[in-house]
Amino acid sequence: MTMELDRIDRKILHALQQDGRISNLKLAELVTLSPTAVLARVQRLTKEGVIQGYEARLDPVKLGAGLMVFVEVLLDKTTPNVFDAFKAAVQVRPEIMECHMVAGGFDYLLKTRMADMNAYREFAGTVLWQLPGVRETRTYAVMEEVKCTTHLPIK
Repeated sequence: MTMELDRIDRKILHALQQDGRISNLKLAELVTLSPTAVLARVQRLTKEGVIQGYEARLDPVKLGAGLMVFVEVLLDKTTPNVFDAFKAAVQVRPEIMECHMVAGGFDYLLKTRMADMNAYREFAGTVLWQLPGVRETRTYAVMEEVKCTTHLPIK
């Protein structure tokens, strides 16, 4: 459901996407409102679920997760219980950063991160191919990350 945002809300969201640690006082100056009014707007945007949270962006290479691999997953059956079992199993795997159900020639697209190709091979053999309902996978190791952002266009 799309929310109606006024010009000030959009400015606040844009500023927070650029710097989630911006002080309320600095944010108020940026959008030309009082600190109290800005705080109320941020609280409203958070309560309404527009702002979902704040987190630090970490360098995966420095943390031993330099290899990104996308995996197409085709399930053996497309029944609700198989979908539910697969989704539950994916939730508890820290190597799986994102999981998206997709339309097309396969069922799910996974974004994974690990140290290197040997770690991926171990993960594939002991975890990936053991996930509930997995019939087939296709692996795409990332050679170069050209663009990576979580910023949404604010209209």
